[in-house]
Amino acid sequence: MKNKLHLYTKESLAKIMWLVTASLVPAGIAGIFIFGITALWVIILAVLSAVVTEGVLQKLAGNKVTISDGSAFLTGLLLAYNLPPAVPLWLPVVGSFFAIAIAKFAFGGLGKNIFNPALAGRAFLMAFWPRYMVIFTSSFNYDAVTSATPLTMLKEGRLIEKISYLDLFLGKRGGCIGEVCILALVIGAAFLLLKKYISWHLPVAYIATTGLFVYVFGPAGLFSGDWLFHILSGGLILGAFFMATDYVTSPRAVKGQVIFGIGCGLFTAIIRLWSRYPEGVSYAILMMNAAVPLIDRYLKPKPSVPAKR
Repeated sequence: MKNKLHLYTKESLAKIMWLVTASLVPAGIAGIFIFGITALWVIILAVLSAVVTEGVLQKLAGNKVTISDGSAFLTGLLLAYNLPPAVPLWLPVVGSFFAIAIAKFAFGGLGKNIFNPALAGRAFLMAFWPRYMVIFTSSFNYDAVTSATPLTMLKEGRLIEKISYLDLFLGKRGGCIGEVCILALVIGAAFLLLKKYISWHLPVAYIATTGLFVYVFGPAGLFSGDWLFHILSGGLILGAFFMATDYVTSPRAVKGQVIFGIGCGLFTAIIRLWSRYPEGVSYAILMMNAAVPLIDRYLKPKPSVPAKR
């Protein structure tokens, strides 16, 4: 099988996957520091489940076992980062199994899957066990207490106390394990950008579109939305830099990446503003994943397109 990744860079698949994983380490460390040891267990179980599932399925299918390439490890890690720290410990196991077995392996394996496996796993868990997926904790120490996320509080109209932008940036809020500390995510994203494993076009288009849309269609009328609050809240930064830029499920051409980013931003903002669901990143990216074949069909990349993850 010729992997779609080979169209972009001469770097080995394993090297890129493990370096992307390394770029996510700061966010993981921050999540464990903020939420405590339970977050570490969620990460470990999600990663182990993803790697074991891929290895077993490849063995049963008579294929070469390629768990050393890091793709399953990365899928499990991203799924864990999209889970609340207080979920039952069987949940990341089930989610990773679905992500690998259904969202990835059933489509033919790496390079052939249509949807981002980690986000598909999260959507699966959200559909079947929604009450576990909204159990959030918020604290800057190990004595975390249950609380709603800033977006949930905003949606319910009870954001009474002012959450500062600095608190949002540092992760002093409720949320999923890997999404809360924007500082840690920015460090990892800067590494990927400097190494040219991702292009800035897609994440910038995504974040800018989300911010502009929520600003224009604010709750108090036109041009009243708190765009910076929306950018720093939820999983927007994690999604824009680490999941929307997935090689297999994002467009190849730069123009296609911009269109993809704009589409993700529009769907994210629409879901946040007008649906009952406070967050929209996961579903926005999955919906745009489905549009990638059409985008690639009409916007074919030039041979000189910069390398991207």
